[in-house]
Amino acid sequence: MIPFRSCIRTANASSRNAACGLLRIVRLNNVKQVSVILLAILATSTCGWANLGDSSDRVDDAYGNLVQRRLRDDGTVSVLYHKDRYLYEVIVANGRSISETYFHVKSTDLSEKEIMRFLKANAAGARWTPDNNAKERRFKRSDGKAEAMYGNVNGRPALTVREVRAKP
Repeated sequence: MIPFRSCIRTANASSRNAACGLLRIVRLNNVKQVSVILLAILATSTCGWANLGDSSDRVDDAYGNLVQRRLRDDGTVSVLYHKDRYLYEVIVANGRSISETYFHVKSTDLSEKEIMRFLKANAAGARWTPDNNAKERRFKRSDGKAEAMYGNVNGRPALTVREVRAKP
């Protein structure tokens, strides 16, 4: 690539114009490539998973195909979604997510990487730490506002992340 100052100092006028024109094209292509990369990063960061506390509309947008919706005895709504190789069961109260459970469609165990990815999506700026006092595999969020458990839910291995309600 020819530096901009070299474009100006080139002795031959026609070669100077050609070199400067090429430099402008290269710069324009670099700007386009950077723009595409930034848009891709932005698109992947805004979609994917919903989080605890998100509105039911945001959850619908993130998880896609609705499989089942039912009203529970306590007034909350249980919604089951299917997206890619996962099933997502979301409990909604007052229009926002208070619990999310993640399953593989084929009822296989979630990998360590998948568990960490789901926990990270629900970190809300805090950190998850294992709770070694429990028999099951449990995690606590450092802000104390959520907890998670990995175990069998309805006969399937699953990770459940839920809000911890403050005690009155």
